Amino acid sequence: MNRRDFLALTAGASTTVGLSSLGWGNDTSIPIIDTHIHLFDTKRPEGVPWPTPKDDALYQPALPDRYRKIAKPLGVVGTIVIEASPWVDDNQWVLDRAAQDTIIVGTVGNLEPGKPDFRRQLDRFQRNPLFRGIRYGNLWGRDLASQLVNPGFVADLQVLAQAGLVLDTANPTPALLAAIVRLTEQVPTLRVIIDHLPQMAVPTEAAARKSTEAYLQALSQRPQVYVKISEVLRRVDGTVPQEVSYYRERLDELFGLFGEDRLLYGSDWPNSDQWLPFDAGLRLVQTYFMSKGRRVAEKYFWKNSVKAYQWIRRDPSQPT
Repeated sequence: MNRRDFLALTAGASTTVGLSSLGWGNDTSIPIIDTHIHLFDTKRPEGVPWPTPKDDALYQPALPDRYRKIAKPLGVVGTIVIEASPWVDDNQWVLDRAAQDTIIVGTVGNLEPGKPDFRRQLDRFQRNPLFRGIRYGNLWGRDLASQLVNPGFVADLQVLAQAGLVLDTANPTPALLAAIVRLTEQVPTLRVIIDHLPQMAVPTEAAARKSTEAYLQALSQRPQVYVKISEVLRRVDGTVPQEVSYYRERLDELFGLFGEDRLLYGSDWPNSDQWLPFDAGLRLVQTYFMSKGRRVAEKYFWKNSVKAYQWIRRDPSQPT
């Protein structure tokens, strides 16, 4: 039994609903791996660091059973949980939730490279094969660029790479892209996944825009760098356009840079509820990628995620 089949079940296969469940085409055979959701329980006695009670759309428990009811009928057969808390013990909390639902094929936690306890904590959590890496970027008051001058930080990321784990980077900006360029030079064996790149505001000033384009071009030449086409939707004058034509220019730019082998699907649920329901976001990217043919759509919706995360197959409905 290989690592990806470590937790595979031997019975109870479920039918893959596939992309046609959204009403687009006749292909029912493409499964979906959602590489970006968040879990939290606002009813815990200790509370949660995010979201806050002021977030009306988000402040309710976001747990696997709720996600499964939304996503499974739309063809999602597996998902990767991305951290939503800087509390170290919440890494275990997520792994405990994952143990109870086989739709979760991996988790990305929150640890701080460069801290004295990092390697001990990493060793603790990576013993669980569902733990696939950590996230670090523009969140929780942290800054990747400032840490790259810290030899201990870089050395810890080298340990992460040696363990075969990934680094997700959060909330992209031109400055973060510049830092990722430097990071991939310092730790070239580390797989890096850039989250939510469609949401990044591109500078309008000519020099800054040229620099940003240069960072993207440099990253596009590094095969260990993957990009999530997530947080695609935008609010414009109080409404959220649902037509692919509104987003096509940006999607075409990213597809042209990173190609069909390094783009990943991520819903960003339940954070995506701030824009539109889950199915609307999925329908938009489905329309875009299915227009490029089945082979490209399969890569985006699941095959690339295998290379990027090396996630764990836990259910017969999940592709191999």
